Parts: sequence; structure tokens; C-alpha cells
Amino acid sequence: MYENTFPGKRFKKTLEFLQNVTPPPANVLDLGIRNPFSEIMEDHRYKVTNTLGEDLDIDFRAVQSSDYELVTAFEIFEHLVAPYNILKEIQAKKLVATVPLKLWFSNAYKSATDPRDRHYHEFEDWQFDWLLEKAGWTIKAREKWTNPVNKIGVRPILRRFTPRYYAVYAERK
Repeated sequence: MYENTFPGKRFKKTLEFLQNVTPPPANVLDLGIRNPFSEIMEDHRYKVTNTLGEDLDIDFRAVQSSDYELVTAFEIFEHLVAPYNILKEIQAKKLVATVPLKLWFSNAYKSATDPRDRHYHEFEDWQFDWLLEKAGWTIKAREKWTNPVNKIGVRPILRRFTPRYYAVYAERK
């Protein structure tokens, strides 16, 4: 179904984690604009509504609705200056989020062509856990996985065994 390449492996691992912690069907608010993973969730019987590109650092209206059982945020919080604020405002009782982990051998991502596409945060697992707990969430499950690349060099070798992605399932206290 998915190749062992980016983003195939990431999508496969994310879907497996999501299905294990919150099996379909579920009414989902997915933070971020519609994307290929939104379609994958729908193909697996999740009812998905995406946010519309609003600045989630200052506009919390989408998450203040109690119409959703679950909020998902796949590689979103690292793009926010202050992710605590939106995490605190989410009204849904369940959250599934993934974030890129900070890699000691690589700088944080910053697009050379799109000034909006940058990571303000690349978390260590304990930092993301702390952020969630401080915002009122209780972590129920977590998982990490690697993102190997088919290139030659020291960094590609390190990527084969250094976790790059961190998935968390949390519930409201």
C-alpha cells in the first residue's frame, strides 16, 4: 500500500498509530489544510474536516467546537510560534498528533523558497509530552519511528536508526 519512502512510510506508520488508538469511524478535525493524509483517513472511514489555512497561533475558532470526537495534528505544532495556546483551546476530548523530533545532527527545517514553511520547534519527546500535559492533556499512547533516506553519507546512516517522528495519543483530563 505504501512504499518505504517518504512520505509513504510516515503515512503508513501514522495511519497504523491512529487506527490503534482511535479506530474508525470517528468525526475528526484535522489541523491544517486538506492534504493527502486527509484523503487516506477518509479512505479508512474517518469523517474528516480540515482547518482552512487560518493562523492557528491566533485564531482558535476551529478547535473551540465540541462537534468533533478527535482532533488530529500531523506535523503542525512545529510550525506554530506558540502551540500551547491552541492545545489549551481544543474542545474535543481526544488528540492524535505527530511532530518531528529534534535531530542532534541536523538543523531545524527552513524552506529556502517559502517563508511560511519553517519549523519554530523540533521537539524532544519529553518537551512535547510536557507541552501537552501543561495544556491539560493526559498522554495515553506514544510511538517513535525513523525516516531513512536512500543517500550516501553520515546523516543518511544516522537516519536509519535515529527516530525522526513522534506520535502521541492524548485525552482531556
